[in-house]
Amino acid sequence: MAIYKLFPTADTTLYSGYPNANTGLDEILEATTNYLIHNPTVVGENPQASRILLQFSSAEINSLFENKIKNFTWEADLRGFTANVTGLSSTSTININALAESWNMGTGKFLDLPENQSGASWTYSQYGGGAKWTTSSYAAGTTGSYNIDTNPLSAGGGTWYTQAEASYTFQYYTDPDIVANITPIVTNWSSSAFDNYGIIVRQSASQEFVSNINEQTTIKYFSRDTHTVYPPQLEFKWDDHVYNTGSLELLSTVPAIIEISNNPGTFYGDSVNRFRVNSRPQYPPRTYQTSSIYTQNYALPEESYYSIKDVYTNEVAISYDSTYTKLSSDSTGSYFDLYFNGLQPERYYRIEIKTTIGDTVLVVDTEEFKISNK
Repeated sequence: MAIYKLFPTADTTLYSGYPNANTGLDEILEATTNYLIHNPTVVGENPQASRILLQFSSAEINSLFENKIKNFTWEADLRGFTANVTGLSSTSTININALAESWNMGTGKFLDLPENQSGASWTYSQYGGGAKWTTSSYAAGTTGSYNIDTNPLSAGGGTWYTQAEASYTFQYYTDPDIVANITPIVTNWSSSAFDNYGIIVRQSASQEFVSNINEQTTIKYFSRDTHTVYPPQLEFKWDDHVYNTGSLELLSTVPAIIEISNNPGTFYGDSVNRFRVNSRPQYPPRTYQTSSIYTQNYALPEESYYSIKDVYTNEVAISYDSTYTKLSSDSTGSYFDLYFNGLQPERYYRIEIKTTIGDTVLVVDTEEFKISNK
């Protein structure tokens, strides 16, 4: 019942159409296919592709396993949020692999003049004129992909491990935001089977370098340098759920009052808080007792969950999950622990509680809190 988010320490886009250009500080990341009709060195069709590189801190991942996840059941999802999507086919697929070579983010932006070559590009992994991406004689278990037949300038585009590939498929009318399970990739990092050079995100091989100009697909995501609440995320989820109510009575009737305690209202991004969920029937049965029946706390049913939403945008920061956002309970009542590192500073968030009592599903808006920079 825990969610913990990591943000990239570096990201950039590689463009085959601009093989030496670095875009490490750009606000947008692209996994796009297009044509560059203006290229004077190529006659006829000139299909292009772009790919996204993301790096996550090995130190943060190792610390998370050692100090929080430990031996719990866990998963890791890559989340990316779309800025613009056009030209989709009925079904589109994004592939995700662990990178097999190190790279440098650089300080460039798309179409800088003069061209910035300070970091990774389609041709070079470090900087213009430095080490190139491997394009032949790949090490065992690694590969790359480019379109040398129709474009002699396209050699490059990253080198990645072939095992543990993840993918995310979406259709024309579904959400193109990436939510891809990359647990096998992270497992290989944590076991040192793969060196952690980050990941590469690209359209599937059948979609890249398409020969039909009418099949051009634009998929743009927000980067770590965006001034929005949508940077890419590596989201860890683990199940440390405990349900032991002791002698506490179970809430079994509706209508009900469900409220949050242990909420001072403001938190810092590196903190964690245990929110207590207080609940009772709205109209408690009459009993003979010396204390007020309105102060008696009840435990919510075990199938109860929490969700976190941005107050002003109504965007879901943490979604309901039947395994990883389940409420715990002890003899005092229901509760959940919330890590604030994945929530954007200077934003207000709202807690929602979802539970099922008999045949009634209750979704209750509860309290708000703020993440502070200071």
